[in-house]
Amino acid sequence: MGFAPDNLTRDKFLDGRLMLAQPATGYRAATDPVFLAATVPAVAGQSVLELGCGAGVALACLSRRIAGLDLHGLELQPDYAALARVNAAENGLSVTVHDGDLAHMPAALKAMSFDHVIANPPFYDDGAGTSPRDAGKARAQQQSPTALADWADAMLRRLHPRGIVTWVHRAEALGDILAALAGRAGDVTVLPLAPREGRAAGRVIVQAVKGAGGPLRLLAPLVVHNGAHHGAADDGFSPVARGILRDMAALDLRSARQTI
Repeated sequence: MGFAPDNLTRDKFLDGRLMLAQPATGYRAATDPVFLAATVPAVAGQSVLELGCGAGVALACLSRRIAGLDLHGLELQPDYAALARVNAAENGLSVTVHDGDLAHMPAALKAMSFDHVIANPPFYDDGAGTSPRDAGKARAQQQSPTALADWADAMLRRLHPRGIVTWVHRAEALGDILAALAGRAGDVTVLPLAPREGRAAGRVIVQAVKGAGGPLRLLAPLVVHNGAHHGAADDGFSPVARGILRDMAALDLRSARQTI
């Protein structure tokens, strides 16, 4: 069980503050889990659960940014769960990774509740488009049409009252996410992630408070890359994105003073 050593790469995150193993030909994390971790408003002593933690990138980034958290991950695929444990150990992080899925969580995890629950769920419907050749990547990226409601239910069930749920997903899934949260979590904040200036957002980060009311807030987009298109003179990350991806900057979605 586990990935063969020759199918692993060691990748830098947070400007080398983390060195994380990922499968060379399987599902590989990019910027989404780093942005996700940056938006979690946790403080030392709080507990965080990530559903579908993969190789543990988001939890590792969160642990490196905020000390003293009780971090847990749930992962369906045993190879990725094992890799998340290795990544935590090799980077000196304390993370408990549980094997299981949303519908069949381990009893120990079902008995727990958390201050924060986060997720980067599968993005693509089964049968939509071309399925990745790698089975692990396909499983990590594909979902059934009803999966978003299942994810929302699992996330909210594991939250304390007034706990905070945060997830990143495709922009076109926003309506389904809001519908899944309706009546159960409020004070919703939505941050669009636009790849470049003038481009439509491809991702959204959605954060809500269990059992809360309050209006929905739609923030100005976070523009990830400089330049209007690939090949522009300055094709690097925008200053805000660079601060998150390289310098461990937090991204406060809850503050009324939020500016992007």
